[in-house]
Amino acid sequence: MAQLTESVVRLIDQLSKLPGIGRKSAERVAYHLLRVNKEEALGLADAIRDVKENVRYCSRCFNLSEGDLCSICKDPQRDASILCVVEQPRDLIALEQSGVFPGLYHVLLGRIAPLEGIGPDQLTIDALVSRVSQGDIREVIMATNPTTEGDGTALHISSLLAEFPVKLTRLARGVTAGSVLEFANKEVLADAMTGRQSL
Repeated sequence: MAQLTESVVRLIDQLSKLPGIGRKSAERVAYHLLRVNKEEALGLADAIRDVKENVRYCSRCFNLSEGDLCSICKDPQRDASILCVVEQPRDLIALEQSGVFPGLYHVLLGRIAPLEGIGPDQLTIDALVSRVSQGDIREVIMATNPTTEGDGTALHISSLLAEFPVKLTRLARGVTAGSVLEFANKEVLADAMTGRQSL
């Protein structure tokens, strides 16, 4: 019986660690990479290297950035008095694609999930409270995912921000409970953002 080379086995092992990629899918990707020309395969390797070396979190909002501040935080046209709180950078991207939100963002880099061992101290909640305490923000929109953990995270943050003179709102439930923002279409997200409600 033919044996796979050590390099191919290592590639399949690494690919199978990716989310949503099982062993069979990893094998298909590995064989695809073996078939394409060297430049195309190495282009993928270079793109992965560039992401790991150049992309970091924005020092203000924790969105993905290749500099100290992300493009949204650097944009003088954005309304700095409205802050939208999301769980992940991909949620921010989904809301941006709706094209209706003019303000700034704050990315939590997760949600409170006690069963997974994720507490408030592992998120960027302290940085959020610090931003709000500076007094420039008049509204904070809680755009955490409409799940048990997302709602719990929003409730925790709301209690921390209650002492500040800011309006606290939540996305309207045009976004179905139990769904994830990155998979919602832009029309649903636009309706949810436009119809946001007080907490």
